[in-house]
Amino acid sequence: MNMKFFLDTADVEEIRRAVALGMCDGVTTNPSLIMKAGKDHKTVIQEISKVVDGPVSVEGIAETAEDMIKEAEEFSTWGPNVVIKIPMTKEGMKAVRALSQKGVKTNVTLVFSASQALLAAKAGATYVSPFVGRLDDISETGTDLISDIMDIYGNYDFSTEVIVASIRHPVHILESARAGAHIATVPAAVLEKLWHHPLTDNGIKTFKEHHEKHKNTMQ
Repeated sequence: MNMKFFLDTADVEEIRRAVALGMCDGVTTNPSLIMKAGKDHKTVIQEISKVVDGPVSVEGIAETAEDMIKEAEEFSTWGPNVVIKIPMTKEGMKAVRALSQKGVKTNVTLVFSASQALLAAKAGATYVSPFVGRLDDISETGTDLISDIMDIYGNYDFSTEVIVASIRHPVHILESARAGAHIATVPAAVLEKLWHHPLTDNGIKTFKEHHEKHKNTMQ
């Protein structure tokens, strides 16, 4: 099994570019990202679902299990690869259990502890999204949580996959990969940083200079 990269954005052009590079296995969105896109929620998700073959996570604002299930029923009509984002609450876990029994894929979001991840898996979540960057913000080591979750899941037959979320920099991705996380959902700006290293840039520059110098001496 390979680590998958999801793009954490609702910008369709960013997604197109990542897909063209073979670096976009899915997409995660939230209300804040949809707002930045400046389009109707349904329109954005429908556009994304046509560009990406993999899962597209869609998040609502419902607070009760009943309303979450209603949102899920609507969101599921927006594309064949839509996954329903559900918050880590008691009501959310009720919704996840009901949706999983109906065969609806779910992504439990705003997870900040291994015990929450365990509950999400028990409820039947397809994915669970621990937020590493926000843990770093309060002086915890976010990627330690990923290691804990992967250790726990490895002890059992849970099919729930871990999507590392709230990624702020490339080290978050590397540490998550070392822990064996299934997926990293990455902002486009952070994905871009993975390509670059100053020694690579300097090496390319040096080789080009030497090529030009040699070409000139041969004339």
